[in-house]
Formats: sequence, C-alpha cells, structure tokens
Amino acid sequence: MTELGRPADATRTDVLIIGAGPSGSTAARILAESGFRVTCLEQGGWVNRLDYPSQKPERDVFIASSWSPDPNVRRNRWDYPCDVADSDMHPLNYNGVGGSSVLWGAEWPRFVPSDFRVKSLYGVADDWPFTYEEIAPYYDLLSEMVGTSGLAGDPALPPGLEHSMPPVPIGRIGRKAAEGMNKLGWHWWPSSLAINTKNHGDRGACARWATCMSGCPEGAKSSFDVAMWPAALAAGVTLITEARVREITVDRAGLANGATWFDVDGNEQHTRASAVVVCGNGIGTPRLLQLSTSNLFPDGLANSSGLVGKRLMMHPYVGVVGVYEEALESWLGPFGSVLQSLQFAETDLERGFARGAKWCANPIPGPMELLMRYSDLPLAERTGAAGQAIVERALGRSFEWGAEIEDLPDENNAVTLSPDLVDGSGIPAPKLTYRISEDSRRNMQWNLERMHEAHRAAGAVETKEIPYLPAIGWHLLGTARCGDDPATSVVDGYGRSHDVPNLFVLDGSVFVTSSSVNPTPTIVAFAARAVEHMMETASDQRIPA
Repeated sequence: MTELGRPADATRTDVLIIGAGPSGSTAARILAESGFRVTCLEQGGWVNRLDYPSQKPERDVFIASSWSPDPNVRRNRWDYPCDVADSDMHPLNYNGVGGSSVLWGAEWPRFVPSDFRVKSLYGVADDWPFTYEEIAPYYDLLSEMVGTSGLAGDPALPPGLEHSMPPVPIGRIGRKAAEGMNKLGWHWWPSSLAINTKNHGDRGACARWATCMSGCPEGAKSSFDVAMWPAALAAGVTLITEARVREITVDRAGLANGATWFDVDGNEQHTRASAVVVCGNGIGTPRLLQLSTSNLFPDGLANSSGLVGKRLMMHPYVGVVGVYEEALESWLGPFGSVLQSLQFAETDLERGFARGAKWCANPIPGPMELLMRYSDLPLAERTGAAGQAIVERALGRSFEWGAEIEDLPDENNAVTLSPDLVDGSGIPAPKLTYRISEDSRRNMQWNLERMHEAHRAAGAVETKEIPYLPAIGWHLLGTARCGDDPATSVVDGYGRSHDVPNLFVLDGSVFVTSSSVNPTPTIVAFAARAVEHMMETASDQRIPA
C-alpha cells in the first residue's frame, strides 16, 4: 500500500475531481484545506452575475432560449446534448462552475430518517448503507459552510436543526397557503433555503426578486460558484474550466491514474492523479464511466455490477395554481418555495402507491410565467385579449402549490450512450430511457387532488393544474448507487468504487432512493462524509505507480 500523499512528480495531482458543481466544490475545498493537492476539471466556465437574465427586460425570452435550464434548448458551447427520444422527462442540467446550482431554487431540505430505510420500514426499494444519524453531522457542517436561512423547530424533522440566518419572509402567499393548511390540519413550515438574509461580503441579502432559477442578481442565493468556490480556490485548488473530459484512464493494475480531456481549443490533454473523484451528476457520471472502457473494463469503468447508468430517478413534479380575490404580491420571492409541507411525504399504502411527496408553495414572478401555466389551453384562449384577461385576473393574486414525487428506482430507467448523438467534441451523448411508473402516476394524481383541496380551503376562487410534463426532470439521481454488496451497487457507503479502489463517485448518482425532497443537501453531506473517510484512510489507499 502506498500513502495517498503529495507525489514527487509535480505534473500529477493528489486528487483529480471531475465536475465543479456542489459535490465537486465541496470535496475540493475540504481536501485542499486539509493539505491535499487538488485539481478540478469543469466542462463549463464561470458565469458573471451581471450576465444573468434575471433583471433584464427580455428575461422571459432568455429563459426560453439561451438561459433555459434544458441543455437541449440552451445549446451553450459548454453543454452536452441529451438524447431524450425515449424519455418521458427531459433533464434540467447546467454545465459551469457551480453546476446546476447556478439555476437552482436553493431549497435546502434534508432527508428524514425514514428516507434511508424504506426497505426495512415499507418493503420497497432498498435501504441505504448508512442511517440518518450517521450523515446528520454533515448536514450541519454543510449548512454552516454554505450559509442557510430558515426557522428551527419544524415538527416534521428531528430536533436540533439550526440555521445561520433567519428565514426569508413567507409573504402574503405564504400566509395564504398556511391559512388553507391550518384549516385542513396539515403540516407546513417556512422553507429552509441556501439564501442569505443578511449581507455577506460582496453578496447582498435576498431582495425577493423571485428569479432564483435564472440567477440571483444580488448574489444572495448560495450557488456553489459564490458559496463554496472562493474558499476552495483560496485553499489552493487548481480549477481548470472549459475542460471536456473524454475518459478516466487506468493503469495495468486497474487503478485510475487520471483523465484525458479536451481544452477550450480542442487540444487533447491528460492529467495524472493518485485518486479520481467523479462529480458529474446522475447523467454525466454514468456517461463518463461508460465512455471509460479498456481491456480491463470492457463494459465501462466500475461496472462489474452492471448497474452503472441503471435506476435513474428524476422526481416527477405536478402543480396546481390557485387564483384568489385578494392582492397577494405573488411576484415576490424566493423561488424555490416560501414554505413547504411534509404532510404527505411518508408512505401510507392505503393511498394506493408506495411513497410520498414534498409540497412547496411557489410565487409566480411575472405575466409570461403565469401564462406558461395555461399553455395547455388553445392558443386563442391564452393570447391577445384572452391572455390579457388571464393576466389581469391572476397576476399578483395567484400562487402555485407544487408536489415533488418520490421516484422509486427501476432498472429500466437508464442512462446509456447514444448511438446517434454526439457533443461538440464528437463524444457520444447520454441517452435517457425513462418512463414514469404507474405508481408515480397514482402518486401524482392523488397529490393533485389534495392541492386543489388546499387552495380551496385557503379561499381560492379558481384552481388549475399545470401542464409541466414532459419538460421537467428536476433532479438526476441513482445511476451509480451506493451499497455494501459489490454485486448490487457501484460504490460503497463512502462513494468508493468496489472495482477501482482509488475511484470515487460523490454526486447524486450514488442515491439508493430519491426521497421526495430536493437532493442537494444530501449530495453535499454525502460528499463531505466521504471525503473525511477518504482522508482518514489515506495511508491505506492504493494509488497508481
């Protein structure tokens, strides 16, 4: 065994991280602050806050084109396309420093304890290889590192959860949503958010633009380019942007020894490393592992289980707009959600489906986003005078209840390499094969009925279901799952490959089940726990010669 330490050869890094999103930046910072030499390769580049479309008059045009969260619509030179011909849902993904957190809503919920034990408790899917209690300290650590706002005391969560800042105001829509939930006796609580409610350095406090998902003009939203990368760079991480990785390379002993990549000019480069960490998300990671074939790994790297790319989970989402007589100022943020409900997050088999859903109450920032929610109407009923009537009736007087459905793992839902589509470097694109299960459809319909009920209880004069599908695949999870058995998992409970002992996966690919809550806090908590273990066991780590 050779110690994982700084090699004498200065052309090789201790740890090579692929992907500069939430998990990659978290791993990079912790490793660098502990003295390791770290290089990170990121396919995209830096986004300037001034370039966000959020405060531009033509924002709605941009978010439907060059700033769309769908890479197949956006077609940025940093992107890779996705073959979605056989998918019920289209992935939302952003390549750049900070990853998809650049365009996220900054919701910061953690899993509840039962989410890690659904097999033991309910007889579905599988248990995770660790418990809530084991990962809880890392939830706390990342909340402190990122800076989160919220209100302690949520009865749906374990006690003792704190935030460094007070919550963003729930506003009139939050109070209206809570009014309906109170009448029904259903749970609600102000959302936990990775959003500053106090000024911090050059980052302002939340100004409630409600444009979180097209970039925060104030820098209040803790996308990981502003919340994690400055500290990582200060600790000495080498970040190489516009680096498109073609494959992870291995030596004759089957150890990962670096990665081959194309630079911004299309020149092929290779970076050597003692250990490789993949943080490419639930689509990018299985794509890269499948691209990384060799005589030792003809079916793709780390794929002896055959599960690389299998069990893709994407969190189907449904929503209901409620229109009210009162002025609700419902263009005010945050967006994400102003409050959430876990009333229906746990399993109740009497409902006719296996798992649950997390609800969130969302603003509707402007007239185009309002009309999008009526896009299933005939054109004549949502344009011209008819469209103006919708805006006059509902803008500022409506909000959305949304339900994020727990997506159970299914081996038929998969990421493979497209036989037809390639990216700008000629590398095969990922192909998604994904069907929404009948269980999920029953879950969606049941929650739609409850959301109509919640709006009516709050006094809505009109309710309408939102035609989201097939466009929304919010989260990309499960395609390199963790577990204790190498026959039924790709990595162990610390993200280490069962097949390649110096290869790690630390993104949402490792998820065993998806919960119904937003995954980023769990992704980065997993990464922090894994990196700590990596450092604790560094003296026993096998590395390439």
